[in-house]
Amino acid sequence: MQIKFDKRDRADLFRTRLAQAMATRTMSQSALARGVGADRSTISQLLSSDGPRLPNAQIVAECASALGVSADWLLGLTERPESAADLMAINLSITEAPRALVDEQIFAWHKEAAGFKIRHVPAALPDMLKLREVLEWEYEPHLGRTSAQAIRASEDRLALLLNLHSDYEIAVSLHEIECFARAHGYYSDLPRDLRAAQLDRLIELYDQLFPTLRLHIFDARRTYSSPITVFGPLLAVFYVGRYYIAFRDSERVQAFTTHFDGLVRQAAVPDRDIIPYLQGLRDAL
Repeated sequence: MQIKFDKRDRADLFRTRLAQAMATRTMSQSALARGVGADRSTISQLLSSDGPRLPNAQIVAECASALGVSADWLLGLTERPESAADLMAINLSITEAPRALVDEQIFAWHKEAAGFKIRHVPAALPDMLKLREVLEWEYEPHLGRTSAQAIRASEDRLALLLNLHSDYEIAVSLHEIECFARAHGYYSDLPRDLRAAQLDRLIELYDQLFPTLRLHIFDARRTYSSPITVFGPLLAVFYVGRYYIAFRDSERVQAFTTHFDGLVRQAAVPDRDIIPYLQGLRDAL
């Protein structure tokens, strides 16, 4: 909640923050005057006047720019001194994400979030739960020799799940997993015996890892989600194909957490019914 200041209090706060920013950057009155394009006496008056009036918007903006802080912070409208551009750089980043290659950034994010719950909506079935043979079928046609890297990466991520002591929740689309089981669309030429072995593997892993690992299957006709991973309270990362878009500000991380929790609440197959559901798909092959 923003605190209401009267004119004199806001003027006093402006002078205090202006002096604080100058001290932080070891900038003298003369140096600030040069940066602002004003006389030194103007800066001296800004710092020493005890009147209730604030300087005009142009002077405030020039001081903020010269000192690398936001005008809103100088005026007491925010508690964050960073400029809007700096806040954006801190809170949002775009990282290249070559398909299925070893990605050190992903490992760094997982390690950073060790001990926190990780919520994940994969683009397809989660790689770290796939059999090596399924990964080879999927990646060898377009990655060639580098498919071995993709396979090692998925196996390493499963090892992270086992060793980082983080709860891991994965929400998978009902359409995706049923297309896999029935060899529809993307999976149309995936052999039956490989689909059966993969479903057996999912059942085995889920039985072994639950409740540290929880799967939720949502119906995209009722609620939709883009691929996203929420690393505890630290960050939320969208996967858009070639890039990851990462958000670190708490408001957006909480919004994406709420979105994921909505998928869980509306799951067509909740976490405790996953094994019977997968077994039913397996038996229907």
